[in-house]
Amino acid sequence: MSQVREVSRVVTAHRQEEGAGFIVRRPLPSLSLTVADPFLLIDEMGPVDYGPGEAVGAPDHPHRGFETVTYVLSGEFEHEDSAGHRGVLRSGDVQWMTAGAGVVHSEMPSRGVRDAGGRVHGFQIWVNLPARLKMTQPRYQEVASAKIPTADSADGLARVRVIAGEALGAKAIIDTLTPIVYQDWSLKAGADVTVPLAAEQQALVYVFEGAARIGDGDSPVADGQLAVLGGGDSVRLRASENARLLLLAGVPLEEPVARYGPFVMNTQQEIQQAFRDYQSGKMGEITRTAQVQSTL
Repeated sequence: MSQVREVSRVVTAHRQEEGAGFIVRRPLPSLSLTVADPFLLIDEMGPVDYGPGEAVGAPDHPHRGFETVTYVLSGEFEHEDSAGHRGVLRSGDVQWMTAGAGVVHSEMPSRGVRDAGGRVHGFQIWVNLPARLKMTQPRYQEVASAKIPTADSADGLARVRVIAGEALGAKAIIDTLTPIVYQDWSLKAGADVTVPLAAEQQALVYVFEGAARIGDGDSPVADGQLAVLGGGDSVRLRASENARLLLLAGVPLEEPVARYGPFVMNTQQEIQQAFRDYQSGKMGEITRTAQVQSTL
């Protein structure tokens, strides 16, 4: 018999400044939840409406030892890196970047948004890599919005976009190095859907519109709150008002975590080596182009 996961704790996101000055809502890490293995960070960027010349992003910065997943809900982001990748992410697009051994990366609102202004909203999530993969070759997977698998519940009250994992018969096209679930659920009032989830995975739900009830309990999880789920092999999502949320899950690595800024390794010695490699230029540098072209 299936066991529905219940909420074990709820964390409210705090606001802080990142990059060149953009504001994020961040439930992880926080004072009450420093890590949710294998997830290291959850940032909700915006929503924010920029005026002309106001939009800011994250200029050149290094990464090593983990993966960054960027999911754009509104607006446009240009990216470039020291491995020669560059492109434009638009509304609904996903970029799954495996930093691995190390890259220097830049993520900025598009030139059009920087010049004319506009709404920017999206997520960046950091997924840890096991020790055996921390120095793997960097790679990018970019998926345009139209190519992300979607599915609806039988009654039409729940819809899911499957970025990683599988739900309602839809299976992600992104290949993950470790078992990961990343799903964007839109729930209408009256929605009640239960989906299977491997018992060995750590599960999180982040609500970013409205409120939803997770599991069989009656306490709602509100906008800007992250629910950490307990044990079980399924997740039940319900809503009495329109709601939107991310369902995240992954198998815990259960390895030591040493982190400093953009580097996440297993030991402090490895962190120090990452700094030396970055400062000596071993992670390369971004070769600028006159105009970033879309690769989607």
